[in-house]
Amino acid sequence: MKERYILTIDVGTQSTRGIIFNEEGKIVIKEKREYNPYFSDSLGYAEQDTNLYWENICSICHRLKEKNNRIVNEIIGVTITTMRNTVVLADREGAPLRPAILWLDQRRAASDEKLPFLYRLAVKTVREEEMVHNFKKAFRWQWIKENEKDICERTDKYLMLSAYLNFKITGRFIDSTASQIGYIPFDFKKGKWAADNDIKSFVFNIDKDKMTGLTEPGTLIGNVNKKAAEETGLPEGLPVIATGSDKGCETLGTGCLNSQTGNISLGSAVTIQTMVDKYIEIHPFFPSYPSVIPGKYNPEVQINRGYWMIRWFKNEFAEKEMQESVEKDIPVEVLLNNLLEMVPPGSDGLLLQPYWGGEPKDPLAKGAVIGFTEAHTRAHLYRAIVEGINFAVLDGIESIEKKTGKRIKNLAISGGGSQSDNICRITADMMGRNVYRVQTFETSGLGAAIAGFKALGIFNTYEDAVRHMVFRQSSFQPNHENTVKYKKLYSVYKKIYPNLKKLYGEINNIVR
Repeated sequence: MKERYILTIDVGTQSTRGIIFNEEGKIVIKEKREYNPYFSDSLGYAEQDTNLYWENICSICHRLKEKNNRIVNEIIGVTITTMRNTVVLADREGAPLRPAILWLDQRRAASDEKLPFLYRLAVKTVREEEMVHNFKKAFRWQWIKENEKDICERTDKYLMLSAYLNFKITGRFIDSTASQIGYIPFDFKKGKWAADNDIKSFVFNIDKDKMTGLTEPGTLIGNVNKKAAEETGLPEGLPVIATGSDKGCETLGTGCLNSQTGNISLGSAVTIQTMVDKYIEIHPFFPSYPSVIPGKYNPEVQINRGYWMIRWFKNEFAEKEMQESVEKDIPVEVLLNNLLEMVPPGSDGLLLQPYWGGEPKDPLAKGAVIGFTEAHTRAHLYRAIVEGINFAVLDGIESIEKKTGKRIKNLAISGGGSQSDNICRITADMMGRNVYRVQTFETSGLGAAIAGFKALGIFNTYEDAVRHMVFRQSSFQPNHENTVKYKKLYSVYKKIYPNLKKLYGEINNIVR
């Protein structure tokens, strides 16, 4: 039987990848382009030239053709998955009016606008006034209205990056409901733009005509148009299938299909997601996101900076390993893994709270490292980063379990950090659960390909597609002795934020 192929374009914070999968879940060809994650004109800003993403996609597609033109011409569909909460402001022709504002951006509007009385009362009842006010300040459009009035007046479309790239390849302003993740007036439960009387329409106040059209994942967005075909080299008319955000695709790509399996994504942002049949909110106003499988949802807890902190550590403390990696032509992460082996579980009492990028519930929160002694080294700090992120993930797992009433028995691990056996072992020990990896760490691309094959009728159901395309390749069981030790340290970790919260506020009052 002739093989069938899907091209997945996966646009992340630090790189874009073009991956061609066959219907057995195997990567046939892959091409990657890396770039600096963002530039910053002011403290806390994170922006990127929007054209960079499309230019990289075009370059990648041409490179794929150079590697195997026959296979590229036999592709039966294209899927696009991107990082979340990255905003593009475009004019009527779809041209970007300013650099994209990334999910890492920490700018805040000055807005003191009050909600209508009944909505203020409802928010006050659940004691979330400050958090909702912080959401309003984090709304990118609010900041644009206050600070870039010319851009505001010229903006015709307010888009997630995924919608912008869909427009570039098909000429249509349309996006998947499973990609609408960010500070936007979106009804996550119903999968459509929020009604005029929905509180989100007051918190995220924008003309709905500026928002993109929506479709369910697994449906046809459009086709590769003539202009995109000329720029990418892809066949004109190729179907473009709606998928979902990178994290949602990862969850599907690791075979996580119910609430008893979770997916830990070790990317620039670290998340723990699972999949449920009914909409729930882990905390008030913290939604479950629409899954790539229509009608299902992904409850999630996110650690904002996550494995971005590994990049921070490399830049600040790993000059030796970075130089050695160049000399030996091996990834620096391989050398950093050696540091993990030099330090015992618990990092000899060094505990890290990974709030380097603030927290949605408390934007004043900062990172903290406690327990330093003269015996600690940079190797201890590196392991403490890995363990601190995992402690935050464990906190998220407990929050999800409390809400669903189901224990997460098995954990898939995906993203760049999943390539390290050491990190997988540490994760199993800390979670006290079995941890598994599938056949590729490109699980976001795999999940998007699954949606593409299902949409084009190669598989009857998503479950059938997962059975044929996702395979557990390696498994890590927890070491009981280490798990007991981590459990004791976790009880200390849980006390760090409550004890430092007041001090964070005092710091911000001094340096803001």
